[in-house]
Amino acid sequence: MRILANDGINPIGKKILEDAGFIVDTIHIPQEELALRLNDYDAVTVRSATKIRQALIDACPNLKVIGRGGVGMDNIDVDYAVSKGIAVVNTPAASSHSVAELVFAHLLNGVRFLFDANRKMPLEGGTNFGALKKAYAAGVELQGKTLGVVGFGRIGRETAKIALGLGMNVLYSDLFEGPKSLTLTLSGGIQVEVPVEQADLETIFRQADFISLHVPFTDKPVIGKEEFALLKDGAGLVNASRGGVIDELALVEALNSGKVSFAALDVFDNEPSPRTEILTHPRISLTPHIGAATNEAQERIGEELAQLLIENLKK
Repeated sequence: MRILANDGINPIGKKILEDAGFIVDTIHIPQEELALRLNDYDAVTVRSATKIRQALIDACPNLKVIGRGGVGMDNIDVDYAVSKGIAVVNTPAASSHSVAELVFAHLLNGVRFLFDANRKMPLEGGTNFGALKKAYAAGVELQGKTLGVVGFGRIGRETAKIALGLGMNVLYSDLFEGPKSLTLTLSGGIQVEVPVEQADLETIFRQADFISLHVPFTDKPVIGKEEFALLKDGAGLVNASRGGVIDELALVEALNSGKVSFAALDVFDNEPSPRTEILTHPRISLTPHIGAATNEAQERIGEELAQLLIENLKK
């Protein structure tokens, strides 16, 4: 059987598949050519770049498994694929900690103005040092503040654990009833139960000092103009989930007014061509959709994806 890893796969995952007797191609076939060439394969793995839609599924009756290396599957017509007898699998646990760490890289970046300092120091540090020092003198600490986590799946919980480890309070919202505490595993294997509180979205918007979003995109933004009005003055906002979850134009307005002190974005409405207003805003910390882009996460994703493919292809 042949597997196309169209958006790549970690070498560990590739070796696991090859040791199990599969042929794995890591060439990238452009989206417009997939309908002609994908039927040569029994399975395909993708990340966020390749889209597997209904028309492509219909053109490839040989396809048995679609694997998504990562969490979100909004680039795959999952229900339609399943209705055609195609298994669809993903790796939701493998990248959770990596995304959570990126959230806190952005939060620590934001409260100490590092994203702006790193822009200005090379240009002005030699001539305007004192003024820059004064400009960045009003930083705040995360300890003792409240983090609102919107969406409490695996990534949301990992984000909450880091917050608790830093001495923050955690409020979270989710569609389902969630836990009243989380278990933190500390150095040496020591485990500690720390309480968390579930609340509705309005409560989180009104009470949280910082908000981190961990939800899929649906039909409208989770935070738009009306929701921005509910936020605490000076709140900070991080989106490492999906573009479209935040109304970006409303965000720019909230930043310009001072309602939001800073924002951090790893995902964007118009990927791979984010809005200029977003890319150039002095109060936005930016990364190019790298939440799962750690060596450790990619190894875990490759291993988990390989095992899922083997399990489904050998049925």
